[in-house]
Amino acid sequence: MITSTKNEQIKNITSLIKKARERKAQRLFVIEGIRAVAEVPGQLLHAIYYVEGFADSAEGQAFISDIHAKAPNAPIEEVAKTVFNSMSDTVTPQGVLALVKMQEFTLEDVVGATAGRVPHVMILESLQDPGNMGTIVRTAEGAGATGIIMNNTTVDIYSPKVVRSTMGSIFRVPHIVVKDLSATIEQLKNDYRISVYAAHLKGEKYYDEFDLTSPTAFMIGNEGNGLTDEISNCATSYLKIPMEGKLESLNASVAASLLMYETHRQRKNSGV
Repeated sequence: MITSTKNEQIKNITSLIKKARERKAQRLFVIEGIRAVAEVPGQLLHAIYYVEGFADSAEGQAFISDIHAKAPNAPIEEVAKTVFNSMSDTVTPQGVLALVKMQEFTLEDVVGATAGRVPHVMILESLQDPGNMGTIVRTAEGAGATGIIMNNTTVDIYSPKVVRSTMGSIFRVPHIVVKDLSATIEQLKNDYRISVYAAHLKGEKYYDEFDLTSPTAFMIGNEGNGLTDEISNCATSYLKIPMEGKLESLNASVAASLLMYETHRQRKNSGV
């Protein structure tokens, strides 16, 4: 049993929780909770930790047995309660935490080419709110988006708050971070013949007036400033979302959800 907060493993977990650069350097992130850890594909489990006493119950023993069966090479450690509470990022820890390997996706994965799907891509520029990010990832799975592209100033998709809010979708939605977002958008248009849409004040048609059954991507910008001119100028077309009252814009994740589900609706109705 690990009984000290000075243990190197515990110190590393704390560092991975708090520092994006450590997560990127080690290609590892932290996930907490019984259900959340259970959803991690076995090949991605790097190490598992549980609080003292967790294995005393039949449910705890069954959980540990199941985890060991799907990830036999991942070490499983018991941790003293005070130590576990000190490294947990949640208000009410469930007593289970895991180090998880980051998946390696390609642009081919994101556009759905490797799965033979029609591209349905979300492009995120400098989103900062973890809740928005997590909601978009979760909605992307539900609406059948093929993947997500982010620039490197977008909130870290592997931060604990984002990971929790994805509810497991982070393992099932291909995603990549790119240094040059505008160059990647041009690649989408030129190499994959994807129409790239931006919700914009210059939009002349509503989002449901476009044919979204063909290869499609949507750009969503920063919560406070929207898309930069550089990125919005990359759009194939501008679209608009109806606004009643005095509203000028919607929450980023709400706007993204509307666009993704309209694409899903059209494709379902047309059999795509």
